[in-house]
Amino acid sequence: MNLLGDLLAALPTDDPAVLLGPTVGEDAAVIDFTQAAGDHLLVAKSDPITFATDAIGYYAVNVCANDLAVTGATPRFYLPTLLLPVGVDTSVARTIFAQIGDACARLNIVVVGGHSEVTHTVNQPVVAGTLLGTVPRSSFVASSGCQPGDAVLMAGSAPVEGVSIIAREKRTDLLAAGWEATRIDQAADYLYKPGISVLAPAHAAAATGRVHAMHDPTEGGIATGLAELALAADVGMEIDLDAIPILPLARDLCAAFGLDPLGTIASGALLATCAQADVPTMLAAWRDQGWDGCVIGRVTQRGGSLVAHRGGVETPFPTFTADEITKLWT
Repeated sequence: MNLLGDLLAALPTDDPAVLLGPTVGEDAAVIDFTQAAGDHLLVAKSDPITFATDAIGYYAVNVCANDLAVTGATPRFYLPTLLLPVGVDTSVARTIFAQIGDACARLNIVVVGGHSEVTHTVNQPVVAGTLLGTVPRSSFVASSGCQPGDAVLMAGSAPVEGVSIIAREKRTDLLAAGWEATRIDQAADYLYKPGISVLAPAHAAAATGRVHAMHDPTEGGIATGLAELALAADVGMEIDLDAIPILPLARDLCAAFGLDPLGTIASGALLATCAQADVPTMLAAWRDQGWDGCVIGRVTQRGGSLVAHRGGVETPFPTFTADEITKLWT
């Protein structure tokens, strides 16, 4: 009880709309939704983090925040569920709570509840979080908003999250293979710089009023993210694979473990579509936020298929039955 109280006390929980927040003995949050939202819509997202990682709390907050951001929403209230294996040291719980608190503080999110327990059903820490946010009723964005003729754009590079996971989980193997520690450290720090949050470019795109659809590519990488975007809108796409920005360090790290960068978990990049005439406006909005952006393809007809080009030649669109990052453990 004392440990839980200490952990909760260190989290950001102060918001005037939160009437009852996380505390020992309370099992539910109470939020004054009229004060929290006004003439806004509620946007909700749940996501677990199951890949082994030493920054699981930070990932858990940001992947949920990204999925809210691509609707144009502002993340507000977070409820994490933390499952720990039997026998785990209390320092692990403290570290994860600190990561959650730091990630929430960076994004102006408050923790309003959640659940923590030690259980025989897991053999490593698992964080599953639910995040609530709000978006103006008149301006939310959906992945299904792609229109035939739209340009397909990408902000950032890929696969940022994958690079960080590889470096953090396979540091010993990389050192043994002759990798310099400084390069591994640089890759591990991609979690924070350039970072896996796409809140800034997503909000910038939404603020233009010109974006038709946005999507956060995560499991399955950029290729799967594009396929999901097309599927949501029931449209075809023509994608220039050579135009997709891949970080040089990412190419090297993926090659070291036989991973395809296009199928490797890619939080830290943003996919979007808009009318061809609005491309300059979108790219300028991203530049103003310090983000590079580019056109990587176009939306074709309703009910169309995914077509890829590489080196100016049509090639099968890359598909992945599982995220390439899983090869690290198989």
